[in-house]
Amino acid sequence: MSQSAPTVGAVIITMGNRPEELRLLLDSVAKQEGEPVQVVVVGNGSPVPEVPEGVRTVELPENLGIPGGRNVGIEAFGPAGRDVDILLFLDDDGLLERTDTAELCREAFTRNEKLGIVSFRIADPETGVTQRRHVPRLRASDPMRSSEVTTFLGGANAVRTRVFAEAGLLPGDFFYAHEETDLAWRALDAGWSIDYRADMVLLHPTTAPSRHAVYHRMVARNRVWLARRNLPLPLVPVYLGVWLLLTLARRPNGAALRAWFGGFREGWSKGCGPRRPMRWRTVWRLTRLGRPPII
Repeated sequence: MSQSAPTVGAVIITMGNRPEELRLLLDSVAKQEGEPVQVVVVGNGSPVPEVPEGVRTVELPENLGIPGGRNVGIEAFGPAGRDVDILLFLDDDGLLERTDTAELCREAFTRNEKLGIVSFRIADPETGVTQRRHVPRLRASDPMRSSEVTTFLGGANAVRTRVFAEAGLLPGDFFYAHEETDLAWRALDAGWSIDYRADMVLLHPTTAPSRHAVYHRMVARNRVWLARRNLPLPLVPVYLGVWLLLTLARRPNGAALRAWFGGFREGWSKGCGPRRPMRWRTVWRLTRLGRPPII
């Protein structure tokens, strides 16, 4: 990272169906204190709605999925995003609550040279409630407690671009689900750390991930890919066995369970990309942070 104030960019992907929310988000980014945040909006298989002057846009002819669309946004800032020091990733229906979020990111990354990723707190704009699933740790009862963590939230985070240069981009073939954990594990294995910061807030309406038609299939498929790509061989069956039991314990309905098992089979039958198993010392590090890679 440069000796002067770190430069900050933002990547926002959109399907073009939330123009008002996108405009409000862009306004909240424009209001950030310090040097202006450079913004790229990626139309993921759709035209980009009208955006303010100075905001760059990329329109893709087809929907590449969440990681694929974000990778295009990263590369819009040069190979691995190297034209800036930090990249924010923000959902297009979110809103930065504070005007000093970019400055807090600059301070955090400058203070800790090994900090690779910051996960923001997501809060409902009407109730202020943070859903348990939006706190990226097992002990999630207190969303107001910041801590070091082992993964991050895909649509509300900041990444030091050197992480992409060293650990690689998001796994584009995942399309949706678990792409953040895949990058997080690779970043941790490369020696970076990840922080959850309760004071960096993205306001976002409360939603259920299962609203996506492909949710159950891709969650299962990508869970298998995640293990096959990143875990030492002895841990692969343990990790997937634990998640199979957890899925059954949640008692999904018949259609959801059939989709889940279909995705699970697909995860084994299709290529998952390059396999780079994490070192055992990374397994121990994840364990010490409260989330061993078996759950």
